[in-house]
Amino acid sequence: MALEFDTRFDPSYGHSVTVAPDVLRITAKNPSRFTFYGTNSYIVGRNTLAVIDPGPDDDAHLKTLIEVIGDRPVSHIFVSHTHRDHSPLAARLKQHTGAIVLAEGPHRPARPLRIGEVNPLDASADIAFAPDVTLPDDEVVNGDGWAIRTVLTPGHAANHAAFALEGTGVLFSADHVMAWATTIVAPPDGAMADYMASLDRLIERDDRLLLPGHGGPVTAPRSFMHELKTHRRMREQAILERIRSGDRTIKDMVMAIYSNTDPRLHGAAGLSVLAHLEDLVARGLVSTDGDPAIDGIFAPVA
Repeated sequence: MALEFDTRFDPSYGHSVTVAPDVLRITAKNPSRFTFYGTNSYIVGRNTLAVIDPGPDDDAHLKTLIEVIGDRPVSHIFVSHTHRDHSPLAARLKQHTGAIVLAEGPHRPARPLRIGEVNPLDASADIAFAPDVTLPDDEVVNGDGWAIRTVLTPGHAANHAAFALEGTGVLFSADHVMAWATTIVAPPDGAMADYMASLDRLIERDDRLLLPGHGGPVTAPRSFMHELKTHRRMREQAILERIRSGDRTIKDMVMAIYSNTDPRLHGAAGLSVLAHLEDLVARGLVSTDGDPAIDGIFAPVA
């Protein structure tokens, strides 16, 4: 069964949308093939507020955030991860509000770069970001009428975190789970083994609503995440079948597996295949000379 995505979404640029009690969504106007209609920022609370994922360094988005916040104080700014569509505006919003900035930590890859390797996602990394407070897993931050728990979910990025609004069943899933598309997992920025483990962790929770970093809500989280997991395992199986059929390069695998995908996305698809291959090599199901690489030669393990 094909994974069904929900692409219905009204970004309502320049305005806030109520998505849960005391939770407003504001979507930045930075649409792309990878950000959908743009990055979602969330404002939590009624009196003293928290902001989750302030978004890209964009004047119009900052203006909308400030207008919606109005004269209410902001005590905390939470950042899910350090890609440039999520974290850069934190510094300017902090300057305006005086809030403290919280995140898992600065940007880092999921693993060290290998000799001669270039990180194709360097341009998307907010390496200037540094939180005021680093958040360990399961940390609860109490605010004015709200409490937010950190749920570390590495995979899309090494420092990716989801945030649970305690007592509500609402989880801000950022880029780990989105209703409109699968998550990009691209080494060395991210890691497939980490992503799958984090997905299992969220499945074990009993959240009733996921509010992602892009697009609309996930309204049946557990069943949707089981479908996501099945989709990833089917993609893994497709890669194994291509290798057993004689494909030896990622380029050949992408041409076969993603034959119906826009060729402009084949570069991202190749990184996703590499993420799977790193995991498959680590599990002893595929062999390669040295470390798995985007230009490597892969073979089945007898």
